Amino acid sequence: MFSFLLVPKTPKPNSSPHFPSLSPTPYLHSPHTLLSRAHCPSISDAHGDDPADAAAALLERGADPREPPRLHAYMLRRRLLRAPFHWNALVRSYVRRGSPRAALRAFALMSRAGAAPDSYSLPLALKAAALVPAPLGATRQLHAASIKRGLDRSEYCESGLVSAYAKRGDFDSALQMFDENPERKLGSWNAIVSALSQGGRVEEAIDMFIGLRRSGFAPDNVTMVSVASACGGVGDLTLAEQVHACALKCARAGGRLEPTLSNAVLGMYAKCGRTDLARRVFARIPRRDVSSWTAMISGLAAHGEACAALALFRAMAQRREGPLPNRATMVAALTACAHGGMVEEGMELLQKMEEGEIAVEPTVAHYGCVVDMLGRVGRLEEARGVAERRMPMPANAVVWGTLLGACEKHGDVAIGQWAAEKLLEAEPWNDGVYVVLSNIYAGAGMWGEAERARRLMRERKVAKTPGYSSAVLFSSA
Repeated sequence: MFSFLLVPKTPKPNSSPHFPSLSPTPYLHSPHTLLSRAHCPSISDAHGDDPADAAAALLERGADPREPPRLHAYMLRRRLLRAPFHWNALVRSYVRRGSPRAALRAFALMSRAGAAPDSYSLPLALKAAALVPAPLGATRQLHAASIKRGLDRSEYCESGLVSAYAKRGDFDSALQMFDENPERKLGSWNAIVSALSQGGRVEEAIDMFIGLRRSGFAPDNVTMVSVASACGGVGDLTLAEQVHACALKCARAGGRLEPTLSNAVLGMYAKCGRTDLARRVFARIPRRDVSSWTAMISGLAAHGEACAALALFRAMAQRREGPLPNRATMVAALTACAHGGMVEEGMELLQKMEEGEIAVEPTVAHYGCVVDMLGRVGRLEEARGVAERRMPMPANAVVWGTLLGACEKHGDVAIGQWAAEKLLEAEPWNDGVYVVLSNIYAGAGMWGEAERARRLMRERKVAKTPGYSSAVLFSSA
């Protein structure tokens, strides 16, 4: 199972298993120290003096994310991985740590060690499989394992399979899993609604939500977060108001939404263009987390309120208490600068990030925003300099495409040709490159070159993707 992961053989009791992340690190406590710490009264009362249970409890408790590999090696050496509970704690700790391959290796070792996976083990492995950029075969192998053990119709396993298939882009299998279950529970509905919403199939997600309601289920916070996200993708204000009303019915006493749901409703209104309603939701959040601030800044930036977005970002950054800006927040702030033509402010933000004054290391996304910002105002040579020299990492296709689009807007043939070459190196199948380059030539009166770009597109058998638009009619505004 999971041959693509190159699962090592089960190590002997007195040998150290070969895991890439098991090298000793001086700043970590030894497993003995960790286990002695784990034997505090709250854990000892529940698990007695069993070191296996104590180690599993330590992993379940969410210890330092750097500790699972060392505990894993220790538990293997001392043969402390016996019951499914112990293995589940280990797999879950790797998933939380953001190490899906290590989680799948642990699951594979569990199967080889003779510990039968239960209804909690397989969903954890499915969650890890969805995060690994590997063929869909891993998910199918886990599906087969769940059928073999008679667990495929348990609520947790079915939800995990639906989510795993959808995250791999196999919506047909996800829908088939859901449709073939005659005894659907709320977790199954939540899984399919969330999968469709995250996969961009927002109309289907909303239809599924309607089906959930007609089946007599009361939605919970998980349901409403997915539906609010889907509704934002549709952009229907009437539907958004109905979703908000439904969310309030799900709220606890006092009429306040949970923070995650508040952020989803805030983002929903912002995507519908009603930043005033988004502001109301934002104002009613008692303890705003970084997602709340980021969603509000992003919503303002996307709808022509760049000054207000940047003012809100400054208010967040200057607070003595509360969340600090993260990578997504900085993307939203730089986007506001780009949309508002505030070039100097945007360059100042980038410089502060590069110098460490803002504790966010700039990524390709941040530099891409700066290229967009400079390109919008026609400072194409500077934009080229950022993409070619200032970025410490190679620019990706999004950056080159942004620069190429700016060249089309301002009619710069030379930089446009250069950006097109870079973009074709990254994405030779991209039909938009030929079309935009042809438009740049045509705008400059270079009709021969324009025709040559179109002919080259045909010779390389690059098909032009047809465009389409959708509109919601008779919606209140």
